Amino acid sequence: MVGNFEVTPLNIPEVLLIKPIVRADERGEFIESYKLSSLGAELGLSHDRLVQGNISWSKMGVLRGMHYQRTYPQAKLVMVTSGRVFDVAVDIRVGSPTFGQWAGAELTRACHEMLWIPEGFAHGFLALTEDAAFSYFVGGHEYAYGDEYGIRWDDPAIGINWPLESLASAPIIHERDLTWPLLADTDPTLLFNHTPTL
Repeated sequence: MVGNFEVTPLNIPEVLLIKPIVRADERGEFIESYKLSSLGAELGLSHDRLVQGNISWSKMGVLRGMHYQRTYPQAKLVMVTSGRVFDVAVDIRVGSPTFGQWAGAELTRACHEMLWIPEGFAHGFLALTEDAAFSYFVGGHEYAYGDEYGIRWDDPAIGINWPLESLASAPIIHERDLTWPLLADTDPTLLFNHTPTL
């Protein structure tokens, strides 16, 4: 436990599944979605590192990804406030022992779980219900127009196990997301370098 949060590393140790303590009574529920003194310290964030908050709403079957910013990299603390999504991070840090691997988790409004995706990862998600609301705090840098990059959501070398069988039809993917290169075809200068921790 870290404060009011249960923190579990996924198969890529830097990607964390975070479950907040839920306080519920006859009125409803309350959670802390972020707290600098506990979760912020665990994630290595100072008071000025969370710089933007976003919410997206997606229809069932919408697949967004795999996105990142290179010049102004972002870390993300993501959660679902309505519905259910499958959320994915791909390690694009050249030299990392998990380079080209993915970690993912199903996030739901009912479970209140969050995912921490540090800088150096591409991010995407698949909406598994109608009107899935996806909320995320962004650390590091604000969204920067023109600093938008990505890798293919269906890169066979990465092999993300998207739960497409739960959809009634093919995923709904923006034209831009269909044109991202495979990781192997991406200019290495547009990726990140892994910095080992001592």
